Amino acid sequence: MTMSHAAAGGLAEDPAVRVEREDELAIVTIDRPASLNALSASVLTELETGFERLATERGVRGVLLVGAGGRAFVAGADIRGLAGLEPGPAAEVARLGHRVAGTIEALPAPVIACVDGFALGGGLELALACDLIYATDASGFGQPEVKLGLIPGFGGTVRLPRAIGLARAKELIYTGRRIGIDEAVEAGLVARRFADRDALLAGARETLAQVAANSASAVGIAKRVLVAATGRPTDEASALEVEGFEDAFRTDDMREGVTAFLEKRVPRFAG
Repeated sequence: MTMSHAAAGGLAEDPAVRVEREDELAIVTIDRPASLNALSASVLTELETGFERLATERGVRGVLLVGAGGRAFVAGADIRGLAGLEPGPAAEVARLGHRVAGTIEALPAPVIACVDGFALGGGLELALACDLIYATDASGFGQPEVKLGLIPGFGGTVRLPRAIGLARAKELIYTGRRIGIDEAVEAGLVARRFADRDALLAGARETLAQVAANSASAVGIAKRVLVAATGRPTDEASALEVEGFEDAFRTDDMREGVTAFLEKRVPRFAG
């Protein structure tokens, strides 16, 4: 079954974010191809609303985040919208970008950023908030904010070092240079590469189908621990893992999974 809704709840005549459901899969599309899907404040608000809504819907086992148009995932923040801002309102836009990233990370289901084309500035930051980045051979990545007298504002200084290491992140942020798919894969930024958009979307769907065959509660707990533990000291991160392991023992899925293993049968998870 397929259904869709505008992320802004129908308030905008031409919503920039579309959220569609295909049974257990959700597809979130940023649909501003004329501006290379740039992240204005209104687009960020629609993204926040869309992911908040998905968090309340039953049966979401995975999400694809894509950009429309074929030239860019997201080419960056909407610079025209930022140009006239004073420091206070600019900080509010940054806080909105961080809330969007936090909403994606809080969703129990994994989210795959499907990058086909540019993922620059805010676009790369949005992709970094997802669980995985899959990309086509035509993709390019970068944090070029310093070229505009700015710094990353939607989490780039936080999540990029976690993804590729501090030294590489500093180099990309300080120089503002772009990298192609070869370097992005080698650096560990991109989990899987694909020849074109069709192969990208098929591969992402295949991954989420494999995820959906597992325990939803276990995947959700694992994501919670991974997000919370990353960057923490070892003792704090270990304590979070123990807490998650304990929580798994409270679920019906844990009992079903262990019983099925001992009985040598396929588990029937509650979902």
